[in-house]
Amino acid sequence: MIKQKNIIIAVGGTGGHVFPGINLAEHLTNINFKVEIVTDKRGFKYLEKVKTFKISILPSSPLVSNSILLFFFSSVFISYSIFRSLIFLIFNRPKIIIGMGGYASFPISLAAYILRIKFIIYENNSIIGKANKYLLPLSSKILVSNKQLEGIPEKYQNKIFEIGNIIKKEIINFSGKNNKFDVKRLNILVLGGSQAAKIFAEILPNIFKNCSDRGINLKIFQHCTPSQNEYLKSFYDKTNIEYEVFNFSDNLIYFFSKVNLAITRSGSSMLAELTNAKIPFISVPLPTSADNHQFKNALYYQKKKLTFLIEEKDLNNKLYSLLNDIYKNKSLLNDIISRQSQYSDKNVYENIDIILKKIIDEKN
Repeated sequence: MIKQKNIIIAVGGTGGHVFPGINLAEHLTNINFKVEIVTDKRGFKYLEKVKTFKISILPSSPLVSNSILLFFFSSVFISYSIFRSLIFLIFNRPKIIIGMGGYASFPISLAAYILRIKFIIYENNSIIGKANKYLLPLSSKILVSNKQLEGIPEKYQNKIFEIGNIIKKEIINFSGKNNKFDVKRLNILVLGGSQAAKIFAEILPNIFKNCSDRGINLKIFQHCTPSQNEYLKSFYDKTNIEYEVFNFSDNLIYFFSKVNLAITRSGSSMLAELTNAKIPFISVPLPTSADNHQFKNALYYQKKKLTFLIEEKDLNNKLYSLLNDIYKNKSLLNDIISRQSQYSDKNVYENIDIILKKIIDEKN
């Protein structure tokens, strides 16, 4: 790679956009790129403790179209965001911009196009996000986690490159403590996404208690918000269930090494991490996710027989029966583990390096 090329990574305001951006920034920094992440105030809350590379905040807004007045004001604010992005890029002038999706990545990507700075977009969901969709005709390349992606017209297929999921290298290389499910106990990791799922704290403990009361041996590792800590501890202390309650953690390997099953929201990165780590999982998509992308993410894995899929509205009716079946029939999880062994994102960073080198060489 050419020494100290400047790259800007633009990320949206949710964990699903920010964390792949951080993973990518760490990789590029390690191979001697100068990296800066650009986000908005929402995204910055996930980046406050990052010291390895520079973080910049630019204003952003979604395009609101459900009323004429809101459409007008959001259009004006987006125009202002593009203007601020133009000024920012004139002074920083990167070689390449990589947009990770989310509306915070849109203004700076459009500004890059205006200034003739090449940019590429990355989409890791099973349906392309709105910001990325608007940028399809302008981007140099379209990087995707898999080509079975909804929403990209045929005329852009020649720009698509399947690279895999940009997840932590430690998780890609994670070997796990065992490759077989121990039928004696279900060690369950509950993951509510980057913001934690409120409903998981409300519904799942009662289902777990029902399991325990009926002879299913459990240990629960439950992700929650700080405000849910005391409630969950108080609840589990009144049961026979062993448990650990934790808030946001960027060290999931600690928990991966202790569990044989996960119950999770269906953000694309989390499903990819669990698959790479060979942790069987039950997908519970967030029903309000944009364009229902979490359901489509989970459906992608279900079709490959890599997950159990339960919609949130069906948790009370279906989760106990599924956990009971799994506890009685260890082959249900062992079969998933065997299929997971066929999937890996080990080449994702090599694929990125090849594409970036090609773009840099085109510019020189």
